[in-house]
Amino acid sequence: MPTCTVRDVLIPLLSVYGPAGQEQAVARHLSDLLRPHADETRTDALGNLITIRRGKPGGKRILISAHMDHIGFIAIDADKQGFVRVANAGYIFVPHSQGQHVMFGNGVRGVVYAEQDITGNPEMQHLFVDIGAQSRDEALAKVAIGDVAVYAPLVSALGEHRLAAPAMDDRAGCALGAWLLLNAPQGPNELVVLFSAQEEVGGRGAKVAAFALEPDIGLALDVTDTGDTPGVKPKMAVELGKGPAIKVRDSNLIASPLVRDALVAAAKEAGVPYQMEVLTIGGTDAGLIQLARGGVPSGALSIPTRYIHSAAETIDMRDLEQCGALLAAFAARSFD
Repeated sequence: MPTCTVRDVLIPLLSVYGPAGQEQAVARHLSDLLRPHADETRTDALGNLITIRRGKPGGKRILISAHMDHIGFIAIDADKQGFVRVANAGYIFVPHSQGQHVMFGNGVRGVVYAEQDITGNPEMQHLFVDIGAQSRDEALAKVAIGDVAVYAPLVSALGEHRLAAPAMDDRAGCALGAWLLLNAPQGPNELVVLFSAQEEVGGRGAKVAAFALEPDIGLALDVTDTGDTPGVKPKMAVELGKGPAIKVRDSNLIASPLVRDALVAAAKEAGVPYQMEVLTIGGTDAGLIQLARGGVPSGALSIPTRYIHSAAETIDMRDLEQCGALLAAFAARSFD
């Protein structure tokens, strides 16, 4: 019997502070959860959390990567009225940010808005965070230059099966990787579940970890866009509630046929519906893992998600649960 559901793992993760470069609290949370269930648990110089489940002799070393970090707003100064000026830590959609509540790592909360006297659409340099300060000195006493704010954690149920929250990218993937270690018995392969750092600023954690770990196969667990909301462009053949998405390609990766076909076969064996994903903008850790050393056959298992990089990233829990079943079947396969 499973020790927990993927939802049990996900919900606490969504509230843990962890922007790019400051993933320590997420790593501690996952390490405490997984240490009794892994053969090895450690962190590296970049803050990656590496967890290992030994396999049987002759099996492959499969590196399964999900990133801990999410996007944020880094404080660069405050003006004389006390508004904190910010730059992006990861890709920020400026239109999605106005009016959103944010939280700094020290607990200070604020609201993001944009200057009103500009011509044209606001850009990142026009954003500020109102933390209730009335002078520059007061603002910088509460928030230091270099502090990072993230969208304030709030999990909302949308109907019976769907959840909206910031940090779903990629705590949903982290929940899948953790769920696998909590529930999967020893199989033929060594499973190295990497909870990576700094994916949102260039996949830095996965790059160094893949070089050091020398996997035989790489698999990223991450979110992907959907094409099922009004007027969405470019159109994608991925919808919420239609099952996991198996990546064909994205901006940084052409999925290795070995991995892509094994995911399709695993989905069929597990009786899991699946969708094929072609993502025209964006990438995952798989693109960095694939290029490690002499090259690693790599692919990605994607969680369909609406409104990515917003404060309301939305998934269907049925998709996430089916991703878990597919992932377990993939991890248990024998690779020649």
